[in-house]
Amino acid sequence: MVVNDQNKFQAIISHAKEYGFVFQSSEIYDGLSAVYDYGPWGSELKKNIREAWWNAMTRMHDNIVGIDAAIFMHPTTWKASGHVDNFSDPMIDNKDSKKRYRVDHLIEGVADALSKEGKTTEAEKLIADMEALLAANDYAGLKQLIDDNKMKCSVSGTCNWTDVRQFNLMFSTQLGSVAEDASEIYLRPETAQGIFVNFLNVQKTARMKIPFGIAQVGKAFRNEIVARQFIFRMREFEQMEMQFFIRPGTQQEWYAYWKAERMKWHESMGIPATSYRFHDHVKLAHYADAAVDIEFAFPFGWKEVEGIHSRTDFDLKSHQQYSGKKLQYFDTEINQNYVPYVIETSIGLDRMFLLTMCHAYQEEKWTKEDGSEDSRVVLKIPAKIAPIKLAVLPLLKKEGLPDIAKEIMATCRTEFYCFYEEKDTIGKRYRRMDALGTPFCITIDHQTKEDQTVTIRYRDTMTQERIPIQGLVAFIKSKL
Repeated sequence: MVVNDQNKFQAIISHAKEYGFVFQSSEIYDGLSAVYDYGPWGSELKKNIREAWWNAMTRMHDNIVGIDAAIFMHPTTWKASGHVDNFSDPMIDNKDSKKRYRVDHLIEGVADALSKEGKTTEAEKLIADMEALLAANDYAGLKQLIDDNKMKCSVSGTCNWTDVRQFNLMFSTQLGSVAEDASEIYLRPETAQGIFVNFLNVQKTARMKIPFGIAQVGKAFRNEIVARQFIFRMREFEQMEMQFFIRPGTQQEWYAYWKAERMKWHESMGIPATSYRFHDHVKLAHYADAAVDIEFAFPFGWKEVEGIHSRTDFDLKSHQQYSGKKLQYFDTEINQNYVPYVIETSIGLDRMFLLTMCHAYQEEKWTKEDGSEDSRVVLKIPAKIAPIKLAVLPLLKKEGLPDIAKEIMATCRTEFYCFYEEKDTIGKRYRRMDALGTPFCITIDHQTKEDQTVTIRYRDTMTQERIPIQGLVAFIKSKL
């Protein structure tokens, strides 16, 4: 499996813009770094992925409900969660190129290069030294480690570095109508805290019994200093998170359950298991007693798409302490009051979008029967999440064929997203639909007027067959 194909990745980025999936934000003003807009087909694909996750997590479980918490939260929320004190990255700048690096990424890159040279022991020692210095917040020591190993900037090729400095990743803003009276609050860097502070509200109003979960989809904001790889790492992004509240002592059982359950969901999206792997965390966050990432083989390497974490009772206990309000659950089965433990599943919607595009994008070439060469670019997006489910294409713009096509459109569009087009040759229209990931196209021709059938073309195989108009909706729905 190729997991380092920059040419393919650049082709996907170009395709995403050309066909209306993703645009650079504020492009007419030369863009805003690491911020992107979703176009007509990108927004539709993103919505379909979001709904697939939401349905799987809430409607298919008796004990999981959803909320939609506000982006703005009381500033003490972020003190209690540890974000004010801990949510920052050590960074370093090269004085010659002005390029800024996350220290751990810079050192890990050097360690990877050593490993490829067969210097495994040196690489492992470098990583161990870095982790020890990071744990001790020894920034002078990190700078010394970089200098001692003569680490170079990838742009300037020099070792002329600034001191290591901390950069808080939270965006702050002012709440209040008068600047002098305004208080500082933050744009949320994650959606999880909106779930934790609503734990009792949801538990009581939804009459939930442990174990139960609370799911949420929403925007989050991080002032990423080193944003890269298109929409993989952005400053404004969307998370799909679920916090599952459990009895203390059962976390290993539920951690294993959700690890398997989430991988099943990924495979149900039409992506083969061979494209995924689990990566267990060696260094755990301060709140976790177990953590694993679901990684995908992107064209730029294996990268995290989703995290499953056993968060213990850290979050509820911390909010209980800072708020002075009890966040406990009375378990009638064991006649005991306790602060629940939590298993978290957290997936980036934008990363899942990029994953889908990377898996779906294919450039195909073949030799036709007459010996000539042909080719196409196709997005083999799973039909159930494809932006356009059905393209309705009259063969000609006359002789009553568009009228029949529009009648079919009126019938089908109430069931799934359809697209009507009559411009260009039928071959060009097929190619355009292939590039948009449309799984089914139907062509209305003269035979349609005679026997009320249409030609349906399948995107993945390019094969065609005649089917009756009367059963068209049921036929397409069966394929979705």
